[in-house]
Amino acid sequence: MSDAYLRAKAEAENIRRRSDEEVGKARKFAIEGFAESLLPVRDSLEAALTLPNASNEQLLDGVSATLRQLAQALERNKVVPIAPPAGTRFDPHQHQAISVVPAEQEANTVVTVLQKGYLIAERVLRPALVTVAAPK
Repeated sequence: MSDAYLRAKAEAENIRRRSDEEVGKARKFAIEGFAESLLPVRDSLEAALTLPNASNEQLLDGVSATLRQLAQALERNKVVPIAPPAGTRFDPHQHQAISVVPAEQEANTVVTVLQKGYLIAERVLRPALVTVAAPK
């Protein structure tokens, strides 16, 4: 009886140890996919620095393409912007009101977005900074 108990206890301890190791590996390498998706963005920025005589138009085209690469990398990793259109009901869970301004729209609705916010897997990473319509 005690032999069976000791074996069961040892097996439980082995399962716990393996589980701890798996969790440790998952934490250590969780960012790997995200980092890998950002490497082309870095490559593009480094390539831009090798063109000292680029025209403004070329620079603007390059920055636009690099921004698209970054947006795609973020989206693939479930990081999506919060940019509510004007008139959207103010949501304190996703928006941070910077000021309340007089506006010709319903009170407590977004007037302007000063800075986009971001969600990661539907959790707020950074709230959108907004101005909100004042009560009339």
